[in-house]
Amino acid sequence: MQTKPIWMTGAALGAATLLLTLFTTGATVSRGNAAQSEESVPAYHAQPPTGELPQTMDPEEFANAVIKNAYALAAKVKKVLYQEPCYCHCDKGHGHSSLLDCFTSKHGSMCNVCMAEAIYSYEQTQKKKTPAQIREAIIQGEWQHVDGSKYQSYPAKP
Repeated sequence: MQTKPIWMTGAALGAATLLLTLFTTGATVSRGNAAQSEESVPAYHAQPPTGELPQTMDPEEFANAVIKNAYALAAKVKKVLYQEPCYCHCDKGHGHSSLLDCFTSKHGSMCNVCMAEAIYSYEQTQKKKTPAQIREAIIQGEWQHVDGSKYQSYPAKP
């Protein structure tokens, strides 16, 4: 049996607390000017994937319902997430090439930006929006208005 370092557990609990606060209070993440210039748009793929995509992490790896839901929904829209930027700018800090990369590792579980964007992408896909339309809305900051109250129990019924 492996034990997790105490700092990882503390970091995960801190991130979960932050997320729960964000989602339960209805707060939104402030990113300054909602309209982003083309120069500041993080990495993404402009075209659909041509090959097989990597698997997202299993939602059951996580205890928090919001995190589980974000990973479960991300798995359903991998082709869309492949075509979306991530405004936590993990392209610079972690070498990610799109929002999908956030969910192939634990990175997405510790980042409210990644989770909100993935949930937003899923919701917009259900409304028949194209990846390009979703990307434009993400660039405009629409992901900041996700109603997190729908995702506090697992599985969510968005």
